[in-house]
Amino acid sequence: MNDERVTTDDARPAGDTSRQPKDFLRAMVERDLASGKYGGRVATRFPPEPNGYLHIGHAKAICVDFGIAEEYGGSCNLRFDDTNPTTEDPEFVDAIKGDIRWLGFDWAAERYASDYFPQLYDFAVELIERGLAYVDDLSESEIREYRGTVREPGRDSPYRERSVAENLDLFARMRAGEFEEGAKVLRGKIDMAHPNMKMRDPVLYRILKRSHYRSGDAWCVYPMYDHAHCLSDAIEDITHSMCTLEFENNRAIYDWILENTTVAEPRPEQTEFARLNLSYTVVSKRKLLELVEGGHVEGWDDPRMPTLAGMRRRGVTPSSIRRFCDDIGVAKANSVVDVAMLEHAIRDELNYNAPRVLAVLRPLKVVITNYPAGEVDWLDADYWPRDIEREGSRKIPFSRELWIEKTDFMEQPPKKFYRLGPGREVRLRYGYFIRCEEVIKNDGGEVVELRCTYDPETRGGQAPDGRKVRGTIHWVSAAHAIETEVRLYDRLFADPEPLAHDRDFKEFLNPDSLEVFAAKVEPSLAGAEPGSHFQFERHGYFFLDPVGSREGAQVWNRVVALRDSWARRS
Repeated sequence: MNDERVTTDDARPAGDTSRQPKDFLRAMVERDLASGKYGGRVATRFPPEPNGYLHIGHAKAICVDFGIAEEYGGSCNLRFDDTNPTTEDPEFVDAIKGDIRWLGFDWAAERYASDYFPQLYDFAVELIERGLAYVDDLSESEIREYRGTVREPGRDSPYRERSVAENLDLFARMRAGEFEEGAKVLRGKIDMAHPNMKMRDPVLYRILKRSHYRSGDAWCVYPMYDHAHCLSDAIEDITHSMCTLEFENNRAIYDWILENTTVAEPRPEQTEFARLNLSYTVVSKRKLLELVEGGHVEGWDDPRMPTLAGMRRRGVTPSSIRRFCDDIGVAKANSVVDVAMLEHAIRDELNYNAPRVLAVLRPLKVVITNYPAGEVDWLDADYWPRDIEREGSRKIPFSRELWIEKTDFMEQPPKKFYRLGPGREVRLRYGYFIRCEEVIKNDGGEVVELRCTYDPETRGGQAPDGRKVRGTIHWVSAAHAIETEVRLYDRLFADPEPLAHDRDFKEFLNPDSLEVFAAKVEPSLAGAEPGSHFQFERHGYFFLDPVGSREGAQVWNRVVALRDSWARRS
């Protein structure tokens, strides 16, 4: 079992209904346990197709499938629905397994739909023998045309009444590779006037003369999702097949196939719940692939991507994702969840776990003219705010030359600007009061240096004469600062619903989703371990990127800002 595995306060013995279940899925499971429907068993599965990387939407399904199995003392399989050799790859298999473990879960058994190809083929033969499936010669476009519309019934294929013997022969020849791709398909024989379009003779098998990453060239006919998924559940003795609402109409096919094949009872049942849709986010694998292949992001693990790999590299913690999924709950109707809820969960956790340090992203030099050159004053600084009972402090150096943020100085400050300006006094965090005495500019009129004086009586930030200053700014010693790369990541899209328009979703990409700074950070970070979190005071929560960093060259990714800046923009 992985060390990160999630635990829950809601765990209770199988069949214990002493407390109200927190959602309709758990209520269903408890009813089935109470009735003995599956002999007291709970067996779920998480069935991704290995054609891309998992994203935040999958995280909710993972928490549901694995979480419910764990809460009720059951099992959850990881099953790869790998029935399409044109898009699937071992890279995605490995990435999916790594993401699930990182999220804090492990599986009872690792399964592949491709391992069931012989059984799935035999079930298809069984449907043919019962007169419930036929080989169709219509092309893909013709099948679509014959299917009709939501208001008009479909038309029977001219090949629908082939005899059982002819269908068995043709299907065997499809299996043997006698026909080209697209020449024939196997369809379920249901009802071309059915109100559910999915039930209008769905395609069960198609010809694909492609090598499969597991089975090689052993097969040239491959089952469709609707045929493979339900039967794979049955083969694995799954009890509760939970999936998102886009598969609601597929449930009728799921039940029809299981009812018309020799699958032992009690059969698995499919139940749908709302998928996770986030504002400012796209979670379609196809569209995420467009972003990767189009060079709009650096890859599947780009920290702006909603993939779990991207979120992990950005520094999002798995426990904050689990908490977020728990907070939004399980619903029966789709909706868009504000991404600020996810950011809040991340921020709330890091607030109590990320030590505070000083970093300057846009450096402006300050020279303390009345401080002796070459001397250093080592100041005490807490890693934690004083109102939180935490152990830990470090020493930070104060010297004649410092770096402050350019934005903490204005030559002509407005009325409510409480930071540094000509003749103004501010408090240095953990340090002294300083006063700006002179402003140095380059030939272009840009401010490049401030010459200030400090009050040695204000060490620690308090004036013995009781005078007050309105502003406190952060800083680092120029002689001791570590030069590092800091990446400020923001939302990848500037529109809350980039897919809700009749335009290319890529038009809504946020041009400011990444800013890179050559920053200065305090020397205590020299020994920071890759993968560690810190709060850069006044900037946000940061993560030392284990991928981008190398010896002597740190790269810090901002996980999340200290507050939701987008709320103030609207």
